[in-house]
Amino acid sequence: MNNSDLADKRAADNGLTKAEARKQVDAVFAAIADAAANGEEVALNGFGKFKVKATPAREGRKPSTGAAIQIAAARKLTFAAANAVKDKLNG
Repeated sequence: MNNSDLADKRAADNGLTKAEARKQVDAVFAAIADAAANGEEVALNGFGKFKVKATPAREGRKPSTGAAIQIAAARKLTFAAANAVKDKLNG
């Protein structure tokens, strides 16, 4: 399922136009991205949590030559599913 499919489902379930539903879906994802960019945790009850984690700088290897390279420190967005979602996935 992609953003368009999600918007189509939202439109069908709630009597919205596809354009209105797409704006809502895009707004939700934009809000999550903005919160993550600010280092905030986004907790959606019954669904899960989005958290920002820092990865330290480290040394890696270039696959083609085997030469050592420096990999810069970065931040990444992680997701931890809520128990309700885990239960739904596992029967």
